[in-house]
Formats: sequence, C-alpha cells, structure tokens
Amino acid sequence: MAGKINNEPMAEGTQRILGRDAMRLNIAIGYAMAQIIKTTLGPKGMDKMLVSDLGDIIITNDGATILEEMNVEHPTAKLMVEIAKTQDKEVGDGTTTSVVLAGNILKNSGALLDRSIHPTTIIKGLELAENKANQVLDAVSEKVTEKDDAILNKIALVSMGSKGIGSDSEKAAIAKIVVDAIKQIAEKRDGKINIDLDLIKIEKKAGGEVLDTSLINGIIVDKEIVHAGMPKRMENAKIALIDAALEIEKTETDAKIEITSPDQMEAFLKQEENTLKGMVDKIKASGATAVFVQKGIDDVAQHYLAKSGIIAVRRVKKSDMEKLARASGATVVSTIDGLSPKELGNAGSIEEKKIGGEAMVFVEKCKDPKSVSIFVRGGTEHVVSEVERAIKDSLGSVSSALEDGKYVTGGGSIEMELSKQLREYASSVGGREQLAIEAFAEALESIPTALAENGGLDSIDTIVELKAKHSKGEKTFGIDVIKGKVEDMAKLGIFEPSKVKRQAMASATETARLILRIDDIISARGKGGGMGGPGGMPPGGMGDME
Repeated sequence: MAGKINNEPMAEGTQRILGRDAMRLNIAIGYAMAQIIKTTLGPKGMDKMLVSDLGDIIITNDGATILEEMNVEHPTAKLMVEIAKTQDKEVGDGTTTSVVLAGNILKNSGALLDRSIHPTTIIKGLELAENKANQVLDAVSEKVTEKDDAILNKIALVSMGSKGIGSDSEKAAIAKIVVDAIKQIAEKRDGKINIDLDLIKIEKKAGGEVLDTSLINGIIVDKEIVHAGMPKRMENAKIALIDAALEIEKTETDAKIEITSPDQMEAFLKQEENTLKGMVDKIKASGATAVFVQKGIDDVAQHYLAKSGIIAVRRVKKSDMEKLARASGATVVSTIDGLSPKELGNAGSIEEKKIGGEAMVFVEKCKDPKSVSIFVRGGTEHVVSEVERAIKDSLGSVSSALEDGKYVTGGGSIEMELSKQLREYASSVGGREQLAIEAFAEALESIPTALAENGGLDSIDTIVELKAKHSKGEKTFGIDVIKGKVEDMAKLGIFEPSKVKRQAMASATETARLILRIDDIISARGKGGGMGGPGGMPPGGMGDME
C-alpha cells in the first residue's frame, strides 16, 4: 500500500502532501502508534522504558503514560495521543485498547481505500458498526451495584492485572483498598451513583513493600506539626480549618509607625503579642484541639497554641483543606471570629509520622468520611509510581462500573462477540458500507489477537478456536493468558466495565473518522519544524503493515 508522497512547494518554507498520499501517511502513522503500545496489553504485556532528554526514566505499561511521555511531532500521532488522554479522563482505564482499536480501524480502512471505496462511504459504515456494537454491548452486559463486592474486586484486579506491581496477593489487597475507597466516597443522587475521584487523595512514599499500601479513613497532609512543644499524637481531636493567617496582617498601603522611646517599643510589641494571644484564645474557646491553617502561623501564636496543647499545621494546600472538610465534617472559616463549636470537625486520631525521613500528618479514623486517602508504598520510586498508576486505573474502572451499573467479561471475549455479531449485521446492511462494518469487526479482533501474542500463544490457532466457541453461542469465552488456552471468562471472574469498552469504541471511531476525512496536509516549516512520524521520525510508507 506504499505510495509516493507529493511534496508540492506552495510558498517559501511550506510543504504539502495531497490526496491519497496524505491518507496513506496518516493511516501508516496511526497504525504505527497502535503497534508501539500493542505489546503492553494484557497480564503478560511488556513494559516500556521512557527516557527523557534529561535522563529521567519512567518504566510502565500504562498506555496513557507511554503516549503522553513519548516525543511525537506528527499531527496524526498527536491525535492518537488524544485518544488515550480522553479515555483516561473519561473512564480512567482502557487506553491501550482504544489506541490499538483506532490503529487497526485505520489500517483496515486503508485497505478499503486501495479498493477505490470513497472515504465518506467508509465513515458511514464505521458509524453504523459503532451504533450496532453499542446495542450488542448493552444486550450482553450484566448489572452491578455497590453491594456486589466480589464483582467489583474482580473488576479492580483485571484493571491492574497488566501492571507489574507484585504478586497476586498484593494485587488482591490493593483491589480491596480501591473498592473500599470508592464505596466510602460514593454518593447516591436521584437513584444514581455519583463518584468524584478527586475526593480520593493518593499520597506516595518510597520505602517498605507494596503490601504496606493502606487505606486511610481520613486525609494525609504532607506537612509537619509547626512547634516542637505540641503533641505529636492526639485521640478524638476536634478540628478547626482556617483560611486565614494566624499572624499580624500587614497593611495594604504603606504605613509608618514612629516610636521614640523604649517604652513605646515595648508597648507596641506587647500589643502584637496580645493580639496573637487573643487569636489563640478564640481558637481555644471554640473547643478546637487541632487547627489546620491555609496561610502562615506567627512564632508567638505557635508558642501560645503549644501552651494550650493544640496541634497546628500551617500552609496547608486549598485542595487538602477541602478534603479535610469532607473527611472530618468541619467547615472552613475565613476569619477566627467566625469559629464556633459547630464549625469544628472530628477525627479519631491525628498523628505526625516520619515516613522516609519526612514528617507527615495523618488525620485518621474519621466517622463516615466523604474524602479518604490511599497511602502508596513500594521498594523504589519507580515501583511506587507504577503502583500509583495501577491504583488510578482501578479507581477509574470500578467507578465507571458503578456509575454505569454494567459490566462485561474480559479476556477478549466481548470484542470477539461484538465482531461476530457485526459480521452478521454487515450482510444485512449490504452495499459498500458492509465492507466498512466488516473492517470494524476485524479491528475488534485485534484485541484478542494482541492478548494471544503477548501471552506467547499462536494467535491464529487461538483466534480460530475462540471464533468456534462464539459461533456455538458461548459468548463469555475469551483467552486465559495465564494458562494459555481459551476459557470461560465468567467462570474465571475476568470482568471489565461496559463503559470502558463503549468509550474505547467511541474514541477510536471518532478519531478514525477524523483522520479519514483528511486529504491534504500542509506544513509551515518556518513555525516549528516538519511532519515527522512517531518520535519525530521521517514520514514512512505502509511497508511495515502486516
């Protein structure tokens, strides 16, 4: 499918690629991007090592991270990166699936272009295929609620299955943490479950083991208690959250205070001290035993707080203040005058702990907190970062399953079932659109094919066996890459959210539609370079296509 690229000079510093050559180039680059991350798919997927110009290293098999960190210059390659970003934002998982699917839809569409089928006909067929696939997906999906802990745990496990973060027992422990965290912050509105993942704070510190990762029913604040004389641990704390400084405010305009004698100086300092003491007295009078301040705390105020046995933490981030409010039930006040017992929150314990040589304040054992923390541990920074990525993917998967209320079997089983039913549907549509629907169906089969290849299986034999199972109506059969054979995914408990699959198909189809409509690429070299392939490589033909 290789074609000559027409570089027609338009003006000084401008390059142009026209017609089918532009389409072929775009398709080649889209497919190349899919091939790059295809090997990361599944429990036996491999990792990529990404090395920046400064020598920073990231080792991961998370599709979104790989594509985001890659140095891509060609606009089509950037469109493929956008698929992963959208998938990550919308559902938090399935980034590799969406990009592999998009790349294969483009490759199969390229073969139809070579058969002189018009791009708009192909696009129409792809839209029909996506609509039908969504109908089939809804029909074969099973329902899930917040009470189905076993299913939710399995969804979390499958999501992190491809991450090399430790043993099965470690993954199972983290999966339980993820499900517990989401169930804690989930809210029901009008019969629907709403989950704001921003209310789950992920704090990470290298050291210990992956199994040391824990769920904190409260918030971890990455600050230290301000004064050595304050208690380092407190039970049944009453928490005050103050969005103001516990110090003497400077005037907004330039002001001059003239002091002509030592007595005046002493009186001035005494007045400052009394003002700060008055602030502390107001905090004490409210009944607060711990205070978190978004701004600074004067040394004198620190002294009086310590004398009163009150824990104080300063310069707490606004986002942490909001999470503390949701966790403890406190109200953030903007002035100390507005502080009263009803504005205070509660925590079972507040403790400063030294983790990896750094002090952190743990606000724990909150009663029914609506914001929680996951404290991630691991042997090295790289391990901790990969565990964090695995947790984020699992949080996305479990929250998508609960919000949508539906799940399907994994292991390539749903893709194979969709492919089978799309092929049957294609014959009923007829016309040239039929070929585009079949191209979409074939692209769906790239997911089980990739799983088989990454698992070290013979992809042709495995896909033939899988197709045979589905033709007999065994819809839940997929590829068990651990044992290396075709198995019933429902019995194995390999479950994925329907929303992840729906979003992957939507992103892939929309991007393919966008790319197939392009018949002219114009590059102004004077404004930031030319049109390289992935990683800035020169544009290539379709020679590397299978």
